[in-house]
Amino acid sequence: MINIGRINTLTALRQTTVGYFLGDLSDRETQDFSNDILLPNKYVPDTLSVDDDIDVFVYTDSEDRPIATTLTPAIQRNEFAALQVVAITPAGAFLDWGLEKDLLVPHREQAWPMEVGHWYVVFMYLDESTNRLVASSKVNHFLDPDVLDLEVGEEVQLLAYELTDLGVNVIIENRFRGLIYKNEIFRTVRPGDPLIGYIKHIRDDGRVDVSLQRTGFENVEPNAQRIMATLKAENGFLPLTDKTPPEEIHAALEMSKKTFKKAIGTLYRERKIVIEDTGIRLV
Repeated sequence: MINIGRINTLTALRQTTVGYFLGDLSDRETQDFSNDILLPNKYVPDTLSVDDDIDVFVYTDSEDRPIATTLTPAIQRNEFAALQVVAITPAGAFLDWGLEKDLLVPHREQAWPMEVGHWYVVFMYLDESTNRLVASSKVNHFLDPDVLDLEVGEEVQLLAYELTDLGVNVIIENRFRGLIYKNEIFRTVRPGDPLIGYIKHIRDDGRVDVSLQRTGFENVEPNAQRIMATLKAENGFLPLTDKTPPEEIHAALEMSKKTFKKAIGTLYRERKIVIEDTGIRLV
């Protein structure tokens, strides 16, 4: 079955003056070629021959006909991504997604009016009424509320999509909604930023708390290494102690004061540093 909006592995069936026609032989029961898809000459690799398999992205052209390309888009169907608006028309906003035909966000699918040049996190889906690929910035409508597949402590891929008073809302593994609390963020995070995070807590109501750092002991080792690297870069001394204000620790090491205290405790026990009244010194 050929999936519009996804990368498909298809077979080159025949060559014409305009390109190769491709098809999926795995489910072909008849010699009906009406669903075969054109790969235009400009996308045909020099090495392609009839009966070869090729990975292509299938979408619809300006006349809403399925067509193939060897270009790789920035987003595929049923995925989220941050894309830039390149035009506004009466039909809606158009996004650059790496293909010749820009991706439409209809006005009804805009969480707020979009502006040219701005980046937005969107979800792409197939509008079955028109058979067109379209995008929506109403991200929450497409997130899965069933979080049973997640486990506390699990490392996950994140996409930041919204700043709130509490912190940053993120998309977990291209599927679930999560929140990173403001007081646990020690670097600049903007909507559209891809991140690595860890499941911190799954609430009874299905809401998921996420951390950008491993919790507990697992987080100590990488932060201890960061402190060691910074000490070496600063000639073996850092003017930081457990009495230093959290903001200064964050500015110097991009970690919380709690994490800093755990890490220097580990380094002290391993006799890699000495703790002085005015800071920590490399042994």
